[in-house]
Amino acid sequence: MKVEIEKKLLLNLIGPTQNIVEKRNTMPILVNILLEAEGDQLKVFATDLEVSLTDQVEAQVSQTGKVAVSAKKLFEITKELRDGPIRLVKKENNWLQIEQGKYRSQLVGVSADEYPIFPAYSSQSFLKVEASVLKEMIDKTIYSVSNDETRYHLNGVFFEISQASGFKMVATDGHRLSLISKNVDGLNASVSQGVIIPRKGLHEIKKVLEGSIGNVEIAIEGSQFIVRSGKTTLMIRLIEGKYPNYQQFIPTKLTQKILIDREAFLSSLKKVSMMANEKSKAVLLNVSKGRMEISSNNPELGDAKDEIEVTYSGNDLKIGFNARYIQDVLTAINHEQVDFELNDHLSPGLVRPHNDTSYTCVVMPMRI
Repeated sequence: MKVEIEKKLLLNLIGPTQNIVEKRNTMPILVNILLEAEGDQLKVFATDLEVSLTDQVEAQVSQTGKVAVSAKKLFEITKELRDGPIRLVKKENNWLQIEQGKYRSQLVGVSADEYPIFPAYSSQSFLKVEASVLKEMIDKTIYSVSNDETRYHLNGVFFEISQASGFKMVATDGHRLSLISKNVDGLNASVSQGVIIPRKGLHEIKKVLEGSIGNVEIAIEGSQFIVRSGKTTLMIRLIEGKYPNYQQFIPTKLTQKILIDREAFLSSLKKVSMMANEKSKAVLLNVSKGRMEISSNNPELGDAKDEIEVTYSGNDLKIGFNARYIQDVLTAINHEQVDFELNDHLSPGLVRPHNDTSYTCVVMPMRI
C-alpha cells in the first residue's frame, strides 16, 4: 500500500474514529482502525463491535493494499505534521511508514485479516430525513437516558417510525422522561415495535449530523441502525429488550398550569441550586398567584432563595424537584416561555414549550 494524501483530508478521515475504537482493551485489535487504499480513495473502518464507522476520501494511490494501525497514534502523528501531502507506505510485517519531508516514523501494524469482519447491510429502503431534525430529536432526549447498567434496556433512546405519527424518540431513567415527535413527509415505512439506540451510538450519530448539510439517510436492518451521510456510513448495534410503555408515565388531567419565562426560570435554578445538596440538587418550588419562590437548603453550605414572576392563578403549591433535571429540560427547549403543569406535591411535573405538544418532558418530584 502506497498513498499520498493531504493532511487535512487524513485528519477528517481518522478524526471521527477516535471515540469509536475500543479503549478498554477487552480485544486489543479494537484499538486499531483499518485503512484500505483502492482506486483513488483511502478508506477507513473503525468498530468496537457496537458502533461501526466507514468513510473514504480522495487520495493518490500508487499501490493498493490495507493495514490495521493504532487509531490514536496515527491521529496524534498526523496532527503534529505540517499542512500538505503525507505519504503512507505499508512495509513488511504490516508496519505503516508515515513520511513528510525529512520526517519518517513507522507504526507497528496488524494484518487486515485479523481485523473484525465489518458489518454489512443489504437494505435498499433508506429514509431521507433532514440532518437538523434528527439532531434536534437526539439533543432533546439523550439527557434522559439511564446510566444504570442493570436496566440495560433504558441505556438508549427508543425510536419509532410510523406513517401516522412520523418519528418519535423517547428516553427515561425512571426519574424523568423526554418525548419528541416530528412529522416527516413521504414516510412509507414503519417500525411498529420500535428500536432502542444505545447512548454511544447516539453521540456518534450527532457527530455525523453536525458535519451534514441537508438530508441524511437512515435504515433499520435486523439488529443494526444505519446512518448514511455522503460517503460516511455509521452502523449501530441496537439494544435488545422491550422498552417500557412510556405513555403510562406521562400524566394527564393536570390541574395546575404555570406559564414561565424560560430564561428567568433557568437562571434562577442555576443560582439557587449552587447551595443545594451536591448529590440530590434538591430545590423547593413555592408557587402562588403571579410568583414562584425557588429555594435550597444545605446544612453544610447554607441556603439560597430567589423569586420570579409567573402567570399562575391556582392554589398555593409547594413541590420539590432535582434542579438538574429541570435545568436539562429548559436547556433543551428553545422557546421563550414554557408551560409547567402540576397536580400536587406528590405528582410528577410536566414541562413543555408554550403551546407546543410535540415535545413533552416529565420530571418526578422529591420529598423535601
